[in-house]
Amino acid sequence: MEERDGVPLSSLDSPLGDGLGVPKRALVDHLDAVADRMVPLLAGRPLSVVRVRPGQAPFMQRNVSKGAPSWVRTVPVWAESAHREVHQVLCDDRRTLLWLANQRAVEFHVPFLPAGTHEPTGLVLDLDPPDGADFSDVVAVARLARRALADAGLAAAVKTSGSSGLHVVVPVRGAPVEDVAAATRALAQRTAQLDPAVATTAFLKEERGGRVFVDSTRSGTGTVVAAYSPRVRPGLPVSAPVDWADLDAVRPGDATVTTAAPLPDWAALLPEPQELPADLVAEGHTIPVARVQAMHEGKRRKRAREAAAEG
Repeated sequence: MEERDGVPLSSLDSPLGDGLGVPKRALVDHLDAVADRMVPLLAGRPLSVVRVRPGQAPFMQRNVSKGAPSWVRTVPVWAESAHREVHQVLCDDRRTLLWLANQRAVEFHVPFLPAGTHEPTGLVLDLDPPDGADFSDVVAVARLARRALADAGLAAAVKTSGSSGLHVVVPVRGAPVEDVAAATRALAQRTAQLDPAVATTAFLKEERGGRVFVDSTRSGTGTVVAAYSPRVRPGLPVSAPVDWADLDAVRPGDATVTTAAPLPDWAALLPEPQELPADLVAEGHTIPVARVQAMHEGKRRKRAREAAAEG
């Protein structure tokens, strides 16, 4: 059995998971290679991971695995969906990252709220294209988002989602969760208004009309996949940092756990944390939360269908 940083690594040459097309070693080697850049992005943040096993469907895990080494740090977090307290891993060092890799943890999702704090350190506009869209459409909307941010006096960095979209990430400071979430809604709406023919904030897919969805719901207490994190897809594509100047040359899936080209330094691309403009926050508080609005619309449509059926 191989060992790195005191962490025993097992079954490295066996398939990582069904349909992924890579051995477990490819995951371990990738995470080890990016550990110096990735660990600072994960440190101090309650971690949610997507794990895989051959013969099983991928699954999200928040509670630390039973039998975890004593040196794996955790933090208690109330899980609303489970109605109980769970102990989420804090990946503060390379050996914890290697231990997670040995557990076949593929995706690493982090909150913008570090453990024990009440102010998010950033917000994200998640750009999600419709099926069959050309990636140039997503790039165009990313540039709209950058323009909306610049108009508000803010700067951002951009990375691939590791799937088909892009993440426009804005480091922030000095604002509570509710204000950061509100500012995200305002920025999403401003982005879509710059060119409603290609961008939309419609939460319901049937209302998007083939346009790129500017998702504002991942900010606040939500999570975002970390830079350098693989995704559970064939070949294990990676959420890759991109320089704005290179965005036109990027394609989803270019960066995978087995590509040799070094990835840019995400920390170097991120601007310094910024204060949110008061007018942006105030505007956002007038915009309904997309999920809640969609839920009410769904109920309204159901009532309308039932009334039509009764009539």
